Amino acid sequence: MSRRDEARAPVAAMVRALLAASLLCATLAACGRDAGPAAVAGAPSPPLLVFAAASLAGAMDAAAAAFEDHSGQAVRVSYAGSSALARQIDQRAPADVFVSADREWMDWLQARALVDPATRVDLLGNTLVLVAPGGSGAQALELTRRVDLQPLLGEDGRLALALTDSVPAGKYARAGFESLGLWKTLQPRVTETENVRAALLLVARGEAPLGVVYASDARAEPRVKVLATFPAGSHPDIAYPVARIRASAHPQAQAFIDWLQSPEAGAIFRRHGFVLR
Repeated sequence: MSRRDEARAPVAAMVRALLAASLLCATLAACGRDAGPAAVAGAPSPPLLVFAAASLAGAMDAAAAAFEDHSGQAVRVSYAGSSALARQIDQRAPADVFVSADREWMDWLQARALVDPATRVDLLGNTLVLVAPGGSGAQALELTRRVDLQPLLGEDGRLALALTDSVPAGKYARAGFESLGLWKTLQPRVTETENVRAALLLVARGEAPLGVVYASDARAEPRVKVLATFPAGSHPDIAYPVARIRASAHPQAQAFIDWLQSPEAGAIFRRHGFVLR
């Protein structure tokens, strides 16, 4: 070997070493992309995504935070009307757990094999109330066939309800008024909203002199007052079923459903005005 070749040999060896190291890094990076986060040993589970009826806002936030403290598992909650959430799940939205404000929408998903019936349970109950703005002069009353709500609505006032054909709170309200013989006269004065919290907000802002919401909603909003509670037999039983989405493979989905039935979670829901099942 010439002196020139001897001088080049260490440089060539260094270049080969650098190329080998670069190839190894590229291979490891590619493997990392293919395996994904879940394949990394010790990596935490991704956030648990819960679809929950709008009337659970506040209560479910508190319950989710308590579960995070208890388990270390992050939880994210998406709120909307039960009908909107069920349709999103039908379109394969990536939810892990669904909490509906009535049985019908859970039945609808179960009939499509989109929830796991073995995980389904009625979690909560509620009551339906008639509310007015806190500063109004409206007084407490009893909802009967003889009551006249027109004077409380005034000439141009509207009755705020969630969508009466699809959203549970709106369906319960319509059924209640129908059973009392009041719906025919009230229907022309109704303003429908996409969910029960939107109806609550119209009353809280004074944009509607009357509204129908859940008792838990009224408790959450200091700017409204309850005028009356609907008779229990005037509308279908209010139930909040929960179930795991069948397509979910999240390892903590069932643990979260189980925890929602715990005494600690029950205390949170009672504090927010819900009835335990």
